[in-house]
Amino acid sequence: MSKSSSDKKNKSTMNRLAFQGGSYSLIISAVVLAVLVVVNVLATTLPSTWTQLDISSAQLYSVTSNTKVVLNNLEEDVTIYWIVQSGSENSILQNLLDKYDSLSDHISVVKKNPDVYPTFAAQYTEETVTNNSLVVECGDKSRYIPWSDIYQEELSNYGLSLTRSFDGEGSITSAIDYVVSEELPMMYVLEGHGESDLPETFAEQVEKSNIETQSLSLLQVDEVPEDADCVLIYEPQSDLSEDEVEMLSDWVYNGGNLMVVAGPVDGVTFDNLNSLLEYYGVTVEEGIVIEAERTNYVYYPYLLLPNIQSDEITDALIEENYYVVMSIASGLTVSSSNSYGEVTELLTTSESAFSKLDGYSLTSYDQEEGDIEGPFAVAVSIESNYGGKLVWFSAAGFLEDSYNSYSSGANVDVALNAISSMVGEREALAISSRSLDYNYLTISDSTSSMLKVVMIGVFPLVYLGIGVCVLLRRRSVQK
Repeated sequence: MSKSSSDKKNKSTMNRLAFQGGSYSLIISAVVLAVLVVVNVLATTLPSTWTQLDISSAQLYSVTSNTKVVLNNLEEDVTIYWIVQSGSENSILQNLLDKYDSLSDHISVVKKNPDVYPTFAAQYTEETVTNNSLVVECGDKSRYIPWSDIYQEELSNYGLSLTRSFDGEGSITSAIDYVVSEELPMMYVLEGHGESDLPETFAEQVEKSNIETQSLSLLQVDEVPEDADCVLIYEPQSDLSEDEVEMLSDWVYNGGNLMVVAGPVDGVTFDNLNSLLEYYGVTVEEGIVIEAERTNYVYYPYLLLPNIQSDEITDALIEENYYVVMSIASGLTVSSSNSYGEVTELLTTSESAFSKLDGYSLTSYDQEEGDIEGPFAVAVSIESNYGGKLVWFSAAGFLEDSYNSYSSGANVDVALNAISSMVGEREALAISSRSLDYNYLTISDSTSSMLKVVMIGVFPLVYLGIGVCVLLRRRSVQK
């Protein structure tokens, strides 16, 4: 065979092999592409809870275990109407509604375009309905959730800054709990003694927790109403009568629940009201508690940062490292034993605290002769031997919005936890809103200096040393 014919044969063989290799690669690529397309199609049919991970700092794309319990316990069908124009859907709300839809077969999300159904929302609310508002319905019960309740904005720092939060989960789960509940807890709020109105934030959270409230005057009834799950005494400005205290004492003795928020009032004594605690060996001391330990007060020695003791009411705050701020409190002294119930100290002062007998007339924060030495409790929980419960906070104004802001909402949370422990655990409680503001990392000057040295000095030297070692090693191998 001549050289030219041999070259032609080799060339033909190489061309054929190249063609076969190219065809094989093309087929493999097509198969891999088809598999990827099928996998993506199947993935779109899976619930979003399986396919999406929430890496946002505020966990905007997740739902809490509270919501999962509420949804798992559903026995009736619930419809969430999403009132939104086409193309104006909020992506975070879209993701959240997908979560609800995928977590329960009893939940269905239905979009209602106001351009197509202009009168739909009018059957549920008289308010002006904006895009991305919701209506949750089950049978004859419904609740309207305006957009302003989902994305909340609030002025803080005396109007100098605007805080934003997302409360989609809290609002929706609360609405679901409301529409499927046949009976809601009833809390009676005592009146007739100059009691203050419930602070706005606290009142909103009570309503959001689906706890109904009604005023109660013990002067007009012979006993606490039978449908009462809890009675609240909030900031009385004058003492109760002996008959009223006897009625409340019998109420707790027979299994009722009572929460008292009462602190010192200038020129007023609460001998009758305080006697409710004396049955259980707790004494309300005269004067105003002053903290001598710097770590246990903020700004002023009477603005307390009490130690939080472990209890079902306070454990959630301990786990999240929150502090309660108690303003102008009376000291509670708990005796070692009593025959009527078990007393648990919830919030306590330091060993250095004392009660200033001058009260509102104090002229210094120093302990003087006659002042009562601590430590004290400023909140207690009492379990009666006969099934009743009494929770007492000895600082009247600690639920006010300003002090609640100081504590980042912990003041209201501890009060709601106390109510929850009385009316029975409800999973719709305590789903907090998620902050949409930036979270900044605050570090000390010493830590900042150390990080500068490490980032600017140590790391570059380490990288340079590694590079020199690699270069010398390569040269050694070459030689």
